[in-house]
Amino acid sequence: MPRKLVERELTGEGPRRTGDVRGKRRTVTVNLAESPLSWLHARGHIDDRLFAAGECLRADYERAQLSPGVTMRWDPVRIKVRGGSPGLSPTERQIAAKQRFDAALALAGRGLTDILWRVVCGCESLADAERALAWPARSGKVVLRIALDRVADFYRIG
Repeated sequence: MPRKLVERELTGEGPRRTGDVRGKRRTVTVNLAESPLSWLHARGHIDDRLFAAGECLRADYERAQLSPGVTMRWDPVRIKVRGGSPGLSPTERQIAAKQRFDAALALAGRGLTDILWRVVCGCESLADAERALAWPARSGKVVLRIALDRVADFYRIG
């Protein structure tokens, strides 16, 4: 995983996102390239099974290309001249990933998909997701664990 380290002021609520750190008493080094899910896993807040479930969900989200596009796609167009290869075409793989993603969210259930999508797919920090959903502080971790447990069941992660 690439590292993008920056120095941030450490406050009572965690690292401050903006502002000058010169002259402040306490600072912390933050890796901006680390996903919120891997951050939770690295610090023991979620176990290997839940982390793997979140990574599977995010992989399907990326394969299905569900994130908003910001520009024109410049991918080369591939044309097969002869013979067919076994397996799915790129379009079929994208559709299958979208179906798996939708089914995993459906199994997670109402009320759990918001935090699941925000943290796993949207890469929002847990604190930011709690604020956006108007939840009490530290409640998102419990709800996220429940959602990831259901997603792990969907992906049959033991």
